Amino acid sequence: MDTYIVDTAKFGPMVLDALIHIKNEIDSTLTFRRSCREGICGSCAMNIDGLNTVACLKFIEDIRGDVKIHPLPHMPVIKDLVPDLTHVIAQHASIKPWLQTQSPAPSRERLQSPEDRAKLNGLYECILCFCCSTACPSYWWNSERFLGPAVLLWAYRWIVDSRDEMTGERLDMLEDPFRLYRCHTIMNCTKTCPKGLNPAKAIAEIKKLMVQRR
Repeated sequence: MDTYIVDTAKFGPMVLDALIHIKNEIDSTLTFRRSCREGICGSCAMNIDGLNTVACLKFIEDIRGDVKIHPLPHMPVIKDLVPDLTHVIAQHASIKPWLQTQSPAPSRERLQSPEDRAKLNGLYECILCFCCSTACPSYWWNSERFLGPAVLLWAYRWIVDSRDEMTGERLDMLEDPFRLYRCHTIMNCTKTCPKGLNPAKAIAEIKKLMVQRR
């Protein structure tokens, strides 16, 4: 651990502002990811004051005492605050997170009713910061086979999309003792999501669909 004493009057209000200041003015070797600075890219995900979040959305003034920062937990660390996301990115790719169809493409676009579009609310906003997956004890213990909250939320986003025509195949892919069913509804994922999403609910909805198709 390193300790940095900073003057908060010299930079913006967010933890990410402090980290950028430290790197620019105090310790150029400090390493972390960042990009959009608007809570959209998920790059600056880390553990701040004991909670997984994105540094660009975390106000320094909301933290009592010293600001304690760690990399996302239970992930291999490349350097400082940069975790190795190779495995979890591969898991995300395994669910084929894109629209899959079998019918001929329409001349313009695949239409969707407002009601069906509303079903995607609370799902498409996920920024793949993986704060939820790295807060999940089930993922810590079974990360080689359990897909984790972030990937399963994205899986449900495509399962529930009325324009997608591969629902059965998507559910077949998840019908596994580990990929889906290692979730024990601990709810850490929902508590820590910096976007206020509910991965636990998405996982529960997938389980309901599994029962209904039997």
